[in-house]
Amino acid sequence: MIATWKIFLREWKRILTLPVHYMVLLIVPTIICVVYASIYNNKFAKDLPVAIWDEAHSPLSRQLTFMLEETESIHIVTQINNQGELEKLMKEGKIQAAVHFPATLDNDIKSRHPVTVTVYANAASLVTSKLIYKDAAQVIITGSSGVILQKLVKKGMPQGRAMALVLPVNMHGYTLYNPRYDYQAYLVPGLIAVALQMMIIMVAVLTLNYEVNTNTVDDLLQTSGGSASAVITGKSLAHLSVAWVNYLLVTFIMFPIFAGGLIGSNGPLFVMYTLLAVACIGVGMMVSAVVDDVMVACDVGLFYTSPAFVFSGFTFPRWAMPWYDQFYAYLMPFTPFLDSFFKVYFMELPLKYCYTEISHLMIFIVVTYPVAIIVYQRKMNKTALQHV
Repeated sequence: MIATWKIFLREWKRILTLPVHYMVLLIVPTIICVVYASIYNNKFAKDLPVAIWDEAHSPLSRQLTFMLEETESIHIVTQINNQGELEKLMKEGKIQAAVHFPATLDNDIKSRHPVTVTVYANAASLVTSKLIYKDAAQVIITGSSGVILQKLVKKGMPQGRAMALVLPVNMHGYTLYNPRYDYQAYLVPGLIAVALQMMIIMVAVLTLNYEVNTNTVDDLLQTSGGSASAVITGKSLAHLSVAWVNYLLVTFIMFPIFAGGLIGSNGPLFVMYTLLAVACIGVGMMVSAVVDDVMVACDVGLFYTSPAFVFSGFTFPRWAMPWYDQFYAYLMPFTPFLDSFFKVYFMELPLKYCYTEISHLMIFIVVTYPVAIIVYQRKMNKTALQHV
């Protein structure tokens, strides 16, 4: 215990004095929090530039245009007269979509012919195109229902009965956990978590082998009394305490300032984050113990952590990925953490719903630390024999 405590204090000194440690663990997290939060400062994708191609020039088309402007995601910026102009503005990035009212709009409605209102959306930006289409479709459906209702009422049908014919089935949709599609509340915590995973692992892969570069192996051997378990336990506790500092930074300072919420009191989230940090440190320790070359260890850590966000299922469901991609996703601690993150953060569920994710993270812990201790103990014994 004494040796572990000495290693813990020694590692904190190294964290505060070595640039490869304090830059990545203490300075970069602050910068990343500010950058990510600033990117999504607007929170919602609203007032997206849309053009109107109105060939009808009728009271109905003007009414529909007004209703489109009143939606949250659509902002009418210009009028166009042909498809060539539409394509030109979209290629220049001046509009994200356009709505076309045909010249026969009113005549077709009066003659009871079907009418087609076309929405041209730039699907290169998938989210914005979906939002525009959703609001435009809602306006067109509402407008067409209003036209039918008005016709039936003019024919003498009671308004209640006419409404029942126009809308025989009422549908109410409730969007749960992120009802306003808030980018900041949804993406920022996940992006910060995956960045912290990368930084924790990238520094952990240097905790053991970097002692050679700084010529401090003898001091480490003497301080630990030749015990690899004391070295790895002390260093892991030091890096875990740094991870807790970053957790406090994110949850009590950055997130309240930039996202308008306080998540520091979420106990289950803290537990899952702690397990994530311990698992990441274990992975880094194992790589650092097995790989002597610092540059190779960094390459391994970078290759291992870089695709975490893509494979985690944050933006695309894992079940839709090929089986080998799903397998690779489960080789990273961020994947089970993300599953638990949705449960304890968005759904506000208690920790008992995260037993599967906890078990998954515990597998990382019970595998990586023993391997790291066994391998590094052999290296320490070899170094001690060479000194003798």
